Amino acid sequence: MEIREARVSDWAPVAALLAELGRPDVRGRDDEETHRLSFDAYLGRPDTVALVAVEGNEVIGFVDLEFRQRLNFGVPEAWIPDLVVAEGARSRGAGKALLAEAEERARARGCFALELESAVWREQAHAFYLREGMTHSGAAFTKVLGGVEDWPPRPR
Repeated sequence: MEIREARVSDWAPVAALLAELGRPDVRGRDDEETHRLSFDAYLGRPDTVALVAVEGNEVIGFVDLEFRQRLNFGVPEAWIPDLVVAEGARSRGAGKALLAEAEERARARGCFALELESAVWREQAHAFYLREGMTHSGAAFTKVLGGVEDWPPRPR
């Protein structure tokens, strides 16, 4: 398995993984090209990193990392908006490798913390994060303001 930076050509498998995670599924929609262009732009931003886990020639995992400045901290915080491994590829080390590479990138940027959010029903994911040395440090609350039909995700 290889962990590498995501490429523009990774859009299709990344979109599928994000849908598997419960994010809005944009595949085949009229606005899919808009989302692909957003992915392309995201890859070029100086405050983000997107990584994929590749097995053979198949993208089996994805993590994106954003570096954000918090007001009362002199150094940035690393935040993971998405971390997903394809259901059929779980428990083989891809998630661990993606999280480790994200942590390494955050440390290299001088971040004070690495943070992510996880849906309340993803208990196996929570157990994984705890095993990887993360702590359950908070809760997230969402008020949908519009623009998406299928958010927030629901347990399947």
